[in-house]
Amino acid sequence: MIAFFLMALLGQITAQEEQNLTWFTNLEVAKEYAAANEKDILMVFAGSDWCRPCKRFKKDILDAKKFKTWGSEEVVILYLDFPAKKKNRLSKDQTAHNEALSEQYNKSGYLPYLLLIDSEENVIGNPKYWGQSPKKFVKELMADMTP
Repeated sequence: MIAFFLMALLGQITAQEEQNLTWFTNLEVAKEYAAANEKDILMVFAGSDWCRPCKRFKKDILDAKKFKTWGSEEVVILYLDFPAKKKNRLSKDQTAHNEALSEQYNKSGYLPYLLLIDSEENVIGNPKYWGQSPKKFVKELMADMTP
């Protein structure tokens, strides 16, 4: 009985320690959340099902525990996906939303493309992902962040 209680308690502690990033797919909602929580927004333009560097960025950075721990306190993720496979197709509204933001912020169409903005859509930085570790990426991202 005591062992069961200790295991349950350990499970709760572990769950509380794991941080989750706040993700959005809508700019207006992301801006409202960022403003209310005094955070910047990391816009991520990605092709989730066909772009190898995009997949790598998601796996190696966004899903990394070190980035999640830091990012949950510092940034809001605005994930703008451009999937190619029919089974992953987004709604027409979401596709139009993502394409409009790409026209505004990522005219070259490069993927993955990262842009750091504040809650008023002022561009703060354009971090680059070139395969660096989460620790190094966070260090470079922090150099762009608003005080």
